Amino acid sequence: MRAFLLAVLVLVLSGPAFLAGQIPEGMEGEAFRPHPEATEAISRLYSPFCPGFMLEVCTAAQSVALRDSIQALAYQGWTSEELVEWMLANHGERYRAVPQGSGWGLWAWLLPPIGLVVGAVVVVTALRRFGPPRRDGGPASSSGHAARISQDEEERLRSAIREIELNEDPSF
Repeated sequence: MRAFLLAVLVLVLSGPAFLAGQIPEGMEGEAFRPHPEATEAISRLYSPFCPGFMLEVCTAAQSVALRDSIQALAYQGWTSEELVEWMLANHGERYRAVPQGSGWGLWAWLLPPIGLVVGAVVVVTALRRFGPPRRDGGPASSSGHAARISQDEEERLRSAIREIELNEDPSF
């Protein structure tokens, strides 16, 4: 029992010493404000400790420590780009959430708009080709000839349709 009480006493007395190292210089008496450069860098990174999650929302203790390290470096004067490159150098390029604007990363920015334009062209072309025939005297069939029927053929069609309707068995 004495060992347990001694351990609790050591933890209680040493707790503030551990936490004191996390507060940036000059901010001891006020509430912690995240550095804007660090916030921007953190928002552009995936967490190496929570697969599929952004670093800013990962709750793992290692991610909290990594965010604290990035905040401390930002308060030392590092830019967001330097912070991102530092984290990627330590953990790997696969944790970059926002693709680069050059090299292979440029394709990630170019392909979605190109895909949208190509898709729109395909949809417009398909709607024009497979849509109903135009009534303005344009081609009504794929052969390019206007489809015109005579008065006699129209009367035969109407007669055939009437006959089919009369011969149908109502299903009610």
